[in-house]
Amino acid sequence: MQAVLNFPDLSPELFSISLFGMEFALRWYALAYIVGILIAWRLGIAALRRPNLWPEKTPPMKPEQLEDLITWIILGVILGGRLGFVLFYQPAYYLSNPLEILKVWQGGMAFHGGLLGVVIASYLYARRHQVPVLSMADLIAHAVPPGLLLGRLANFTNAELWGRPSELPWAVIFPGGAAQDCPGVVAGMCARHPSQLYEAALEGLLLGLALLWLIYRRGAFHKPGLIMGVFLAGYGASRFIVEFFRQPDAQFISAGNPLGLAWHVGGYGLTMGQMLSLPMIALGLWFALRARSKA
Repeated sequence: MQAVLNFPDLSPELFSISLFGMEFALRWYALAYIVGILIAWRLGIAALRRPNLWPEKTPPMKPEQLEDLITWIILGVILGGRLGFVLFYQPAYYLSNPLEILKVWQGGMAFHGGLLGVVIASYLYARRHQVPVLSMADLIAHAVPPGLLLGRLANFTNAELWGRPSELPWAVIFPGGAAQDCPGVVAGMCARHPSQLYEAALEGLLLGLALLWLIYRRGAFHKPGLIMGVFLAGYGASRFIVEFFRQPDAQFISAGNPLGLAWHVGGYGLTMGQMLSLPMIALGLWFALRARSKA
């Protein structure tokens, strides 16, 4: 047998309590959202309190305005993430069961949909309060990676969104019948790429450090749109790469399409995650190049 890793003894819940005959639990995924938002808030406050980081030494908004903006962003994440999952990944199911769309506590969120929700909510806020759109977008983008890092770590803790079967030394034997459904492999012995950790490292840690270096060492906030562009292109490229190792959603897999490609010709094609990432990469490069040329 190849050298692989067993999934650690982790519960998706930190703790649970019973009140009035009902069970309430705090899950790692919920905690990741909460802590990610708090870190984003503190990063935003720290940046707004340093006028030298911004064009003409003028931050795009006041620190107290950021709390109001975060409320808009949270709504954008929840509504956009849920609707994105419904439209991109399981439209037929939710069309037949429309009431299931409201059950966000049962899972099913799409990052690309959440991103679109944040873009719309932030744009509306900027228009309403006359905030420079590109500088505000830079402020938001530089604070997102910590939340992505924590979210992907929570995915690992929940033993969800695992990768394709692998025999690499760091492959993990995830629990559950779906994770152990590997052709030709005995149940309980199928090891997979820990693709959640790949995403945490690329989308969260490396991208986040790169953005902070550009801001605090290279003065990137002085070029409105640059940080947003680097974030979009960086996330899109990271997700595109990880999709080669990540197990696609079950609805895309069939006997004639074992790789779960959403679009393919002759066995070659792209997953849904890759198709959604390509526009991000193109748009991010456009914003970054535009910001540099204007500067």
